[in-house]
Amino acid sequence: MSGHRLVAEVRAGRAHLVRDVLWAGADPETTDADGVPVLCVAVAAFDGYVAEALLDAGADPLRPLPDGSTPLLRTVISGNAGLTAALLEHGADRLAEEDRAELLARARRWCGTGAEAGLRLATGAAGPVVRRRVPDDFGVTAYDVITLGGMSVYDGHSAVLTRLEAAFGLHRSFEDLLARALARADGEHADWTEAVAVLAERSGVEAWDAVLALRPASDPLRRLFAADLVRGLLALDAECTERRAADVLLPWAAEETDPAVLASVLRGLTYVADPAAEGVGLVLRAHPDPRVRMVVPALLHRTRYAYTHPEAWNVLTALARDPDARVRAAVCELLYEFEGCGSAGADILAGFLREDDQLVRIKAVSGLALTDDVRCVEGARLIGPVDRSGWPDTWLLDAAERYEQRQGR
Repeated sequence: MSGHRLVAEVRAGRAHLVRDVLWAGADPETTDADGVPVLCVAVAAFDGYVAEALLDAGADPLRPLPDGSTPLLRTVISGNAGLTAALLEHGADRLAEEDRAELLARARRWCGTGAEAGLRLATGAAGPVVRRRVPDDFGVTAYDVITLGGMSVYDGHSAVLTRLEAAFGLHRSFEDLLARALARADGEHADWTEAVAVLAERSGVEAWDAVLALRPASDPLRRLFAADLVRGLLALDAECTERRAADVLLPWAAEETDPAVLASVLRGLTYVADPAAEGVGLVLRAHPDPRVRMVVPALLHRTRYAYTHPEAWNVLTALARDPDARVRAAVCELLYEFEGCGSAGADILAGFLREDDQLVRIKAVSGLALTDDVRCVEGARLIGPVDRSGWPDTWLLDAAERYEQRQGR
């Protein structure tokens, strides 16, 4: 019975319930009615959270399959670098040299043909493909998913190859990885972000030299790559790189003219505890590009219970009324768990109760409840229907109910 339920939860993509079933004793090597291991079911659905739950419970990414493949090989073919990294983490140390060679060869083959052409070769199907943009399961990057003849792949095979080479100790030059990113020319795509991540994981000396060389480039894509690389270095080791990053990013923010590059520079400055970073945010609060404005709230310095700049609440109030929904969402994201919200923050959060984005409405209600503001009750009614089975933790959804219980006591 537990095996049937595990298959059902894996197919439904409910990772938290998959973990519950596994904890209750289900076998992570369970197969579905067609004899396909549930890990391969998760891979075929590009479901990173479910795959991680199965891997943590002991599912084998190197399990031999009847067609001669393994779950890891299928993941490489899928074109999803995040999934590939997850399975590698649980099996790379057991790979023989010939297995590594096969994985690299398969990734290179898909890189050479391209995802769409590779899909046509794999399926033998003709006609137009269906292509749509999707975020990565782990929320850090994006892909195009391409479907044809009943099969789907992500178009991240270059990112997969970059991750495999790094995992197997193959040191690609900075120029090679930069070329892979520039070929995509898309700072949100996995081919780009994986090249940045691998370079940031190396010795900082090479990466910083590259940043300084690329910063004055006339091509904004090269400058964007450099700015993203600084952020990658800060994310891995902010304590050691913060001062150097500030020396690079602060003057850069004052000079940068491309909005996409400037937004990346500002996101880097959110890691920097320098008062000048907050000053940059205040100067740019009315920048014409929303990609820049949406970073400004995170540049405003605060302690656990208060914003420190006298203009901070005025800036946040203005940005909470921004015409761009992404900017408003960025303000909500910063305020809904802030213990120093107070009446000023509550008034801002109340303004989000009728946002089109349901998650913004949910977080606004939670923030109001945290401040014991009665408006959370009416806000909860405005949230609308929520499929609670898709939430691994419903604490956020129950904020208004907890407020009413406190008031009753």
